[in-house]
Amino acid sequence: MSSAINQLQLLQQNLQNTQIQKQQLQNQLLEIDSALQSMHNTEKAYKILGHIMVSIPAEKLSQELQEKKEVFSLRLKNFITQEEKLKKNLEELQKEAVKELGTKNG
Repeated sequence: MSSAINQLQLLQQNLQNTQIQKQQLQNQLLEIDSALQSMHNTEKAYKILGHIMVSIPAEKLSQELQEKKEVFSLRLKNFITQEEKLKKNLEELQKEAVKELGTKNG
């Protein structure tokens, strides 16, 4: 029975880590969307490279942000899929653990 509990704890930790990473990606996507919205009415933009800020055409920066957004969106979809699988596995393992407890007690 302790192995089932250990598996449950491990799945819960994996689910929590996945949810944290998903939230971070969602926050980054919001930042990108905000930056893209801000750039609609400007020709000049600035990009931070290391410890300096350089001027870059807004169109080029917008294109870079769009590409980054696509990559992040794909990663977010993967995290959502992974989260759903972990939740399903967690539910199944919880049912098995409850069933085992019922047969041992009954």
